[in-house]
Amino acid sequence: MLLSALLLACATPAIAQKKTPGPSPSPAVAREQVGNRTSENIPAIPPELTERLSRYQNTRGATFAGWSDDCLLISTRFAETAQAHRVCAPMGMREQLTFYPEPLAAIEAAPSRSNLDGFVFGKDVGGNEFWQLHWFDLASRETTLLTDGKARNQGPLFSHDGRQFAWSSTARNGKDTDVWVMDFATRKPRVLVTDGGQWNAMDFSPDGRELLVMKYVSAAESYPGVVDVASGKLTMFPVDGGKASLKDFKYAPDGRGVYYISDEPVDGKPQEFLTLRHHDPKTGKFEVLTASTQWDVADLAIADDGKHLAYTTNEDGIYKLHVLSLPSHREVKLPQLPVGVVVNLGFSPDGKRLAVTLNSATSPSDVYVIDLAGAKLARWTQSEVGGLDASKFVAPTLVHYPTFDTVDGKPREISAFYYRPANVPAGKKVPVVINIHGGPEGQSLPLFNPTAQFLANELGVAMLLPNVRGSEGYGKTYLSLDNAANREDSVKDIGALLDWIATQPDLDASRVGVYGGSYGGYMVLASLMHYSDRIKAGVDIVGISHFGTFLKNTESYRRDLRRAEYGDERDPAMAKVFDEISPLNHADRIASRLFVAQGKNDPRVPYTEAEQIVKAVRANGQPVWYLLYDDEGHGFKKKTNVDYFNAATMLFWEQALLGK
Repeated sequence: MLLSALLLACATPAIAQKKTPGPSPSPAVAREQVGNRTSENIPAIPPELTERLSRYQNTRGATFAGWSDDCLLISTRFAETAQAHRVCAPMGMREQLTFYPEPLAAIEAAPSRSNLDGFVFGKDVGGNEFWQLHWFDLASRETTLLTDGKARNQGPLFSHDGRQFAWSSTARNGKDTDVWVMDFATRKPRVLVTDGGQWNAMDFSPDGRELLVMKYVSAAESYPGVVDVASGKLTMFPVDGGKASLKDFKYAPDGRGVYYISDEPVDGKPQEFLTLRHHDPKTGKFEVLTASTQWDVADLAIADDGKHLAYTTNEDGIYKLHVLSLPSHREVKLPQLPVGVVVNLGFSPDGKRLAVTLNSATSPSDVYVIDLAGAKLARWTQSEVGGLDASKFVAPTLVHYPTFDTVDGKPREISAFYYRPANVPAGKKVPVVINIHGGPEGQSLPLFNPTAQFLANELGVAMLLPNVRGSEGYGKTYLSLDNAANREDSVKDIGALLDWIATQPDLDASRVGVYGGSYGGYMVLASLMHYSDRIKAGVDIVGISHFGTFLKNTESYRRDLRRAEYGDERDPAMAKVFDEISPLNHADRIASRLFVAQGKNDPRVPYTEAEQIVKAVRANGQPVWYLLYDDEGHGFKKKTNVDYFNAATMLFWEQALLGK
């Protein structure tokens, strides 16, 4: 970044307090009902736009879901929704196993050392996230319901011999997420952990007598424990420092120690990042295995034969894969992987191979397998890119821009991934869409993004994906900077990005749009509330419009989890903050064009959040596009629905940013 740009962008992005004139009559609403879709004020999609967009809409990815002997279970979409498939050789035929109108959630393959041949999968109805777990038997191709058909069930986990099965469920009271267990032969469930809050099963001991569990409170706070499977006796482990983020607790192969990821203090010194650790409670031996890496450890997997451990590090959005031999913890030589995001780690039943899902900015997710002895990489799937020339895809660059506050006397810097249209004539400024992630503790990564590719290659529009304060991956201090009363500081980070855009010779600061889903949808509305004079338009997907009404109406099983992040609406002081910062109470400041999209069955951000902001903005005389799907929840999963939403969004940008 140019020094002059840095200096110019250092100015504090003041949050505007100016209000637009008093309310105007609400504009007329043009409504269209087609099947499960309700559209308001959205014009007919031009056939030419649909045709141009079609190839980008028909890209697809494949993700690793588990091993089934020497075959791979993968999740991919060939019709409307992602389903389970099996692939038995590198670049082999994909055999589709499930055929449901709803997409599958978690897929858990039966352990290789069991006498089971199949997998467990989750499935909900219309995006309501009340997943039911099912057993799919590969021999008979029959499916059996395992859960009660009503509660919310997640986190399926087999014991190492396949005899026991654990999962998390709200079946007991509808509010708390307990740990349940069943003997898989008899299929008789019993509740194991009922201490209140959200609990997850992490790993069975090698002999199946104990189960590691975790209570999740927030992205910065988790509590691990172990439960005796027979008696149900729960013993909590001490957390150094009293409060920390912990995840991926797994037994060491010998069954004595544990491997886990944590940001607890080490020797009394606070830690910013999540590190991989090993602890043997019987000997007292404790070791931080990634102490030299100043980035978060993201994922952890251990081979069934106990000879290898795999983990990834998230280094400014780029994932690095590592494998250690056990018990020596020596680094294993690996083949060169394409640069991207590496997730879904899984060792083969014999422990000699490691499967991963790899996604890059110019290639959809695909499954690769590494031969550990020979350090050889084999690609098992090659997903389609809609017949497009992949060599013309735009790869983002990582940029940093200064924001309003300082760290050690220097401006704090925010990172962003920048997709810039290729072959733009010198001196020509292009419009830009700011894409804000949700969470709020999410992170924008350099993933394959067909929307960004269409904007760049077909419309000549750039895209910026910032990781504003509160994003994970940059240390726990950064993660906490937007908590509770500091919520609008992350909105100021968008103001600083607008300042930075104004300094860039290739970006047009007069043609800026904002886009985001969930918490990112709130960020869109808040950005329009404060910077409507600098932002042309915004697209809000399943976004929060008022934190008080959101917390009141979100599903009861997640209300306390969100209070830990946003604040408690029952506290008068916090309720006052919510009234001050919520876009619904300041809809008169939203003078930019707005497109709101929502799923009727959303259990996280109820559809009432969308309807109330649409009504409030329209009351000021502002036209608003509104899209509601009766068969979707927190985001859109069915291809027909996604296609229409994307086409409407591209039309919205054409009109708002390109003047068409």
